[in-house]
Amino acid sequence: MQGRGSSHRLSGSSFASRVSALLLAMFATMATVYVAGRTQKVGNICLGRFIRKPGQSSLSVDDTLKLTTCREHHKKLSALQIELAAAREEGFTSKYFSENDSTHTKKKFLAVIGILTTFGRKKNRDAIRKAWMSTGVASKKLEEEKRIIVRFVIGKSANHGDNLDREIESENRQSNDFIILDDHVEAPEQHPKKSKLFFIHAVENWDAEFYAKVNDDVYINIDGLGAMLSTHFDKPQVYIGCMKSGEVFSQPTDKWYEPDWWNFGDGKSYFRHASGEIYVISHALAQFISINRSMLRTYAHDDVSAGSWFIGIDVMYIDERKLCCSPLSTGAICATV
Repeated sequence: MQGRGSSHRLSGSSFASRVSALLLAMFATMATVYVAGRTQKVGNICLGRFIRKPGQSSLSVDDTLKLTTCREHHKKLSALQIELAAAREEGFTSKYFSENDSTHTKKKFLAVIGILTTFGRKKNRDAIRKAWMSTGVASKKLEEEKRIIVRFVIGKSANHGDNLDREIESENRQSNDFIILDDHVEAPEQHPKKSKLFFIHAVENWDAEFYAKVNDDVYINIDGLGAMLSTHFDKPQVYIGCMKSGEVFSQPTDKWYEPDWWNFGDGKSYFRHASGEIYVISHALAQFISINRSMLRTYAHDDVSAGSWFIGIDVMYIDERKLCCSPLSTGAICATV
């Protein structure tokens, strides 16, 4: 029989969770008050400098420019105050408890793998399903035990709703393993854009450590990939792949023609980037792509495009030879067919 006070006691973990939540709420409140105070103080000091003195007919051009800048800073601080208030209301209390609630189903995945495919490639997809992707119960086991999600990625036909779209929808009803990009039209020249849209979709829908883009003619050793990725948890901004560079082809008759060849200088050589068969980026880089989607341009090839997005930001490049999908690569965890 339990003692009288037992029904009122909290478990150690429950008590710690509530204390943590209270501390987060307290810090959020303090931050809001601090920003509110700073907003008023900065506003009063900054704007007060430009009050016209008796006998002064107007502000100088220099003071007018400073006043404009001052007002902009004041607006930004006010907006920050509103955001912090919202965070205090939603992000640091109710959201915290929901993420620690035993009924919450959201998980932190190791990786989300997007296999870029297109119309007329069902044989490739079926071969991948049989070889390494898994379906049905096995797919769920992959997600739950290895924390890896794998999906085919495809856009829509130029004639929305035609036989091509219906075939994919029918296939997806049976397999339930597609990401269908409704706003993307399938076309060879749009392949780089599809890679960008995959990363945006994936990071907005799954909370994972890594996001990988794969071609639909590549076979992967899932256990090997998971083991390799697990060694890079300590690198928040990492870009992993079989790194290369090479000639920029400027003639339209060339197979690998680059319409923007002039941008790459007189040497006509691509910057360092991961080979397009498979490459992996960390969560932070996927978020970077999502946030800056409208400013990140694409080139003729998706691997070059991805490499261009990370030039100029603090990214760790890892030349992982195991991702060189060739039979000649020692210990390779991928292969092309």
